[in-house]
Amino acid sequence: MTYALIGCCCLIFLIGPASGFLPSHGTGQVLEQARSAYFDRWGVVPRALLSGAARPLLTPLTALFLHGNWLHLLGNLIFLHVFGGLVEQRMGPVRFALFYLSAGYVAMFCYAVAHPASGETLVGASGAISAVLGAFLRLHPHTRVTSVFPFLFFLPLRFPAWVVLLFWLTVQWLAARQAADGPGVAYLAHVVGFTLGFLYAWLHYRRARVTGPTPASEGETEP
Repeated sequence: MTYALIGCCCLIFLIGPASGFLPSHGTGQVLEQARSAYFDRWGVVPRALLSGAARPLLTPLTALFLHGNWLHLLGNLIFLHVFGGLVEQRMGPVRFALFYLSAGYVAMFCYAVAHPASGETLVGASGAISAVLGAFLRLHPHTRVTSVFPFLFFLPLRFPAWVVLLFWLTVQWLAARQAADGPGVAYLAHVVGFTLGFLYAWLHYRRARVTGPTPASEGETEP
């Protein structure tokens, strides 16, 4: 299911105007107009979502499969690839998919509630992926992942997951406080998603399951 979600995000991005991949979307100003109209139709616009109309209520789901540019897409999917597999393995593919979509929807909705008058469009899978990170923290806190940090000169170092994820959450929380005036990067959606994922895993998987050595995340070798 993790790979299916990655594949869906990639396919939808490629056929959409944000990728610039299909000539049918035009170029230059025409392409930019097509991109804006596409995001306005399928992305989350807080003001529209909270208007009471029926159609915008679907946009927190469709927005999970949209991305603004190549960097946005690759950044999100790297996190989903690294952390999604082990969470899915524990939950099972169907429950994992429902968890991913539900947490992503709620994270988007909470962001809209925090910015009810905003007409800016919100797209991306980061709220749902943040929920996966939160669940990973509860289910596999001691799994070691390779990470790079600017203040450590971008050296690839291996840390326990709880160190990496709590550091990431702290950065998102601080950024969300500074971005309280209005939309930009949806840091609040990240914090909400992470919290939802952790609480869901804590409530449904309170007993640790012993499966032998600590599993490795995607791309890692077993310790």
